[in-house]
Amino acid sequence: MPALCRDCLTMFETGTRCPACARPRIISHPELFDLSIAHMDCDAFYASVEKRDNPELRDKPVIIGGGKRGVVSTACYIARIKGVKSAMPMFKALKLCPEAVVVRGRMEVYAQVSRQIRAMMEEMTPAIEPLSLDEAFMDLTGTARLHGKPPAAMLAGLVNRMRAELGITGSIGLSHNKFLAKLASDLDKPRGFSIIGKAETMAFLSDKPVRMIWGIGQAGQASLDKAGIRRFADLRRWDRKALADRFGTMGDRLYFLSRGEDNRRVKRDRAVKSISNETTFSDDIADPDILDGHIWRMTEKVAARAKAKAIAGRVVTLKLKRADFTQITRRVSLGDATHMADRIYRTARGLFDAVDHTRPYRLLGVGLSDLVPSDQADRSGNLLDPDQAKRYQAERAADAIRNRFGKDAIVKGRALR
Repeated sequence: MPALCRDCLTMFETGTRCPACARPRIISHPELFDLSIAHMDCDAFYASVEKRDNPELRDKPVIIGGGKRGVVSTACYIARIKGVKSAMPMFKALKLCPEAVVVRGRMEVYAQVSRQIRAMMEEMTPAIEPLSLDEAFMDLTGTARLHGKPPAAMLAGLVNRMRAELGITGSIGLSHNKFLAKLASDLDKPRGFSIIGKAETMAFLSDKPVRMIWGIGQAGQASLDKAGIRRFADLRRWDRKALADRFGTMGDRLYFLSRGEDNRRVKRDRAVKSISNETTFSDDIADPDILDGHIWRMTEKVAARAKAKAIAGRVVTLKLKRADFTQITRRVSLGDATHMADRIYRTARGLFDAVDHTRPYRLLGVGLSDLVPSDQADRSGNLLDPDQAKRYQAERAADAIRNRFGKDAIVKGRALR
């Protein structure tokens, strides 16, 4: 049976150790060198970056998030052992793991590491479909001739290089379509490499729970439970028409996925449509000065993400949610695109000033949309604001200092409110 050493990338026949380096990190499979659709998922990405940059956190449970009403962005595997999960309310996470170190996310740093990983992928194949900063599909069909080695060996080399050069680990799923590749990448985390071949697809899926299907939420799971569908084998007992009649368009999708069929192609560069940041306050806030500080902090994060992605936006959005959950959304189109925090803030603050503030808020968010490349940003000056150019120059200087000395090297006064 074909085998591959995940450490030195030697290809050989099945064994318990690599014949070249004698290490035991071996992966073997009958279709190992025939499959070419992959899903790479970084292991607890945000938390891994924080541990890399702060060695004191290495052996501690780390949660990325914050605030009593906030949610967990991600958690390291030490915290996950205690039951902490992404999107879990922070108060619940800290009950499960009170010793956890809570770290505020640094999106500009995560975006930078993501770009470095993407550059490594680009050396393997142009067919890359990012799903987020830390995961992507890759189609390596036909790349063996170019690189002189099969996709499996290139993928093992990718995660080895990520670890050596960036200090970040990842898990690989390899199969014959996107659905199964994503399933495979979750089978053996962290630092996993799992394969689902064509010949074993039906048998592999039969006893697996349908909640493994990406995109089925709590409501969808409840509907399936009501119909007595809990495993893929249960789905296969329904014909295509019956599933479509019962579940609509989702039913047709379920019919094919239950048989391991997925004809979706790996689509290069799904366009980012918007960038936003929002926060839910621990206690409802009515003080305009305190809210102003939050608007600035949200603006800085949006601007940092836009700059990290080399994009800018023409539409600024302000989102507010009152204590009674009433939501207010205001947006305005700019004359030209921007990624400058100063301009986004001034626009968002203008939207805020036009809203009635007699009642407190529990949530605030700032967003940027109608995105374009950053070389199209901030081309025109503002005749009514002769100091704008000076503020932009100061902001670019502050960005350079933060890039060198860290995001907290310079903090504006309004951010301290």
